[in-house]
Amino acid sequence: MPRLPLLAALFGGLLFGAPALAADVPLAGYGYPLDNPFEATIASTPPELRPELPSDDDIDQADYDLKLRPEREFELPENFWPVTKLRYRLAEQDGRAPLIFIISGTGASYASGKTEELKRLFYGAGYHVVQLSSPTSYDFMSAASRTATPGLSRQDAEDLYRVMMAVRAQHPKLDVSEFHLTGYSLGALNAAFVSELDERLRSFNFKRVLLLNPPVNLYTSVTNLDRLVQTRVAGIDSSTTYFELVLSKLTRYFEEQGHIDLNDALLYDFQQSGQKLSNEQLAMLIGSSFRFSVSDMAFTADLINRRGLITPPNYPIKEGTSLTPFFKRALQCDFDCYIVEQLMPYWREKYSGGSLPQLVDEVSLYALEGYLKKSPKVAVMHNADDLILGPGDIGFLRRTFGERLTLYPRGGHCGNLNYRVNSDAMLEFFRG
Repeated sequence: MPRLPLLAALFGGLLFGAPALAADVPLAGYGYPLDNPFEATIASTPPELRPELPSDDDIDQADYDLKLRPEREFELPENFWPVTKLRYRLAEQDGRAPLIFIISGTGASYASGKTEELKRLFYGAGYHVVQLSSPTSYDFMSAASRTATPGLSRQDAEDLYRVMMAVRAQHPKLDVSEFHLTGYSLGALNAAFVSELDERLRSFNFKRVLLLNPPVNLYTSVTNLDRLVQTRVAGIDSSTTYFELVLSKLTRYFEEQGHIDLNDALLYDFQQSGQKLSNEQLAMLIGSSFRFSVSDMAFTADLINRRGLITPPNYPIKEGTSLTPFFKRALQCDFDCYIVEQLMPYWREKYSGGSLPQLVDEVSLYALEGYLKKSPKVAVMHNADDLILGPGDIGFLRRTFGERLTLYPRGGHCGNLNYRVNSDAMLEFFRG
C-alpha cells in the first residue's frame, strides 16, 4: 500500500484541521501573498510588503565577547580557539529604554538574517536589543554550554540565562527600564523555558515574552524537517544531483532576466518565473538546510565530548587538521540519530532519564503547560500552515494560550515574520 506523501499530509493536515477562534486571523484581508508554505518558508516576504526599518548605519551597535568558563567535564580541542568566547550583539538606544533579548533558531548565530531583521524592528521602536546565538550553534556549544549536548530544554535555558546575566553585568551603565524576551523557531521554545526559569529566579522579571513559530512537540517538528530530505524529486538520477538541477534552473532564470540582481526579492521573483522550483524541490532545499544544522550540532557535540561516534576519540585535532571527512560522516546523522546516539544516553546517565516519549514530553512545550496557561505575559504567534506543526499541535496552543495565541492562515515556517502586519502585531504586544 503506498504511503501518503509527506507533502500532501503537510498541505492537507495543517490548513483546515480545526475551527477558527477569536485569536485566528482570517484569510480574507490578511494580505500575505504566498499561499505555498514551502515558498513562504524560503522566500519570506516581498520587500515592498515589509515595514520600513532603520539601516545598520542608523543603529548604535557593536559585537562583544563573553569569557564564561562554564563548569564542565571536557576541554575544548585545540582548533576551537576562535570560539572560546561567546560573541553577541548589542544595539543601544540613547538613554533609558526597555531591553529585549532575541534567541536565534536552530543552529543559527546571533547575526543570522531573521535575528537581524527582528533587531532592526525592535531598535526602530525604541528598544535596546541583545542578539543571542542558539544553544544548538557551534559557538554557543563551545563557549557557553556546560555539556555541549543541546536538546534538553531546561538545561539549554539555564545556559542561556547565565549568558543573559553575564551580558547585563558587562554593561552596568546601560539604562534599562524593563526586560522583554522573544525567539523564533527553536529559539521560541528556548524562550518559553527561559521565561519559566526567570519566574523562579527573578533576575529579569520579564514583562512580556513572545514565542514566534515555536515547536510544540520538538520531536514531531524535527521529524517533519528531517523527512523533507527524503522527498523524491523528479529529474534527479544517478547522473544529475539535486544541486545541479537547482543550479541549472537558476542559470536559465538569470539568462532570461539578462542580469543577476542578488537582492531580497530574488527568491520571490524566481518563484514567479517559469524556472520556479516545485514543491518537492523546495521541500528538499528546506530539509537539506536543516540537515546541515543538525549535522553541525552532532559533529560538534561528538568532537567536544570525545564520544567517538563521528570523530575517533584519540584522533589528534589541531588547528590545521582537516575535519571534512568527519563532517561528511556527520551528514549521515539526522536528528533521530543525534537523539539516539548522543542525547538520550547523556540524559539517562546524568538525569536518570527513561523512555523516548518521556524525553519528548520533558523537552517540549508540554512540560510547561501549567505555567503557560496561567502566565498572561507569554504569547504565541504561529502559522496554520507551518511545516513544523503536527497533529494536535494547534489544539494544544489554543487550549494553553487561548486569546494569547495569534494564528495566521499562511506564512509557512517563519516566512511572514517580516511582513508588516506581523511586525505591527509584535510591537503592539510588547507595548501592551
